[in-house]
Amino acid sequence: MADEALVKNKQVVLKNYVNAGLPKESDMEIKEKGIQLKVPEGTKDAILVKNLYLSCDPYMRNRMKKLENSYVPSFEPGSPMSGYGVAKVVDSTHPEYKNGDLVWGMTAWEEYSLLTAPGLLFKIQHTDVPLTYYTGLLGMTGMTAYTGFYEICTPKKGEYVYVSAASGAVGQLVGQFAKLLGCYVVGSAGSKEKIDLLKNKFGFDEAFNYKEEPDLDAALKRYFPEGIDIYFENVGGKMLDAVLLNMRVHGRIAVCGMISQYNNDKPEATHNLMYIIPKRVRMQGFIVSDFYHLYTKYLEMVLPSIKEGKITYVEDVAEGIESAPTALIGLFVGRNVGKQLVVVSRD
Repeated sequence: MADEALVKNKQVVLKNYVNAGLPKESDMEIKEKGIQLKVPEGTKDAILVKNLYLSCDPYMRNRMKKLENSYVPSFEPGSPMSGYGVAKVVDSTHPEYKNGDLVWGMTAWEEYSLLTAPGLLFKIQHTDVPLTYYTGLLGMTGMTAYTGFYEICTPKKGEYVYVSAASGAVGQLVGQFAKLLGCYVVGSAGSKEKIDLLKNKFGFDEAFNYKEEPDLDAALKRYFPEGIDIYFENVGGKMLDAVLLNMRVHGRIAVCGMISQYNNDKPEATHNLMYIIPKRVRMQGFIVSDFYHLYTKYLEMVLPSIKEGKITYVEDVAEGIESAPTALIGLFVGRNVGKQLVVVSRD
């Protein structure tokens, strides 16, 4: 192919590893390279995609560190970062994908990506819902909420459920799934705006601003005088310690994330783990990709609820790939309201 067929391809590149402290926008840069909109000659089972929407997710913070023995690899300084996104197939040598197909899954943070392992992708079959939902509600985020709540916590109607970081992409869904099942649900978040969202838009029974609570144990006892059956853990640190004091016998804790710890040089100690013994609490960490075989089952459950208006979903949309570094950093200072995504292209 001749050079004139090259198109510009903006990329978000990590400059250097950020092993401690809060990452900054300046730890990333926008670079521009040329790319041909064709799978290279002789490359089998590959697809070239145009990225439409990129998902900003807390786990990406750890990928900015130099990791060893991790379930997910570190980003390579000088190369485009990667994450979940929604994309359109531009060219394909893969028998299962053709030009124009829409997909969600792991892609690179750039305008166009050559994907040589499309096994990490899902073809989008339902286009009667907003495409952006596949960065969250109908993608990895939704599957995370579903897996942690239903598969790990095995909830029952009438149980007492607590969700931390409840206005975030995963938390807002866990709370709504719990309400649909007939549970009592309380969430915590870090601003008045987010508390209003939880109570007035997402239908939580109660919500509180953890920044205004000098004693988290007392706060939880106020909202859960009879204790907590299910805790969906997104925060860690002092919050987890307080929850352990308030779990009911045979309670379950799904450990999805611990965002309060990601920027610490050393993780905070957890002091109250001994309470899981007398209370027979089951506490389990999970990685959503282990459960992707349940994706069809999840869609069967969630699509009717979306179409019937039983699930509310809030997105925080940043426009243009140049805005991606700022959008990602915003996750760690509570700037986003709802699911943070970046629009690369709308067509």
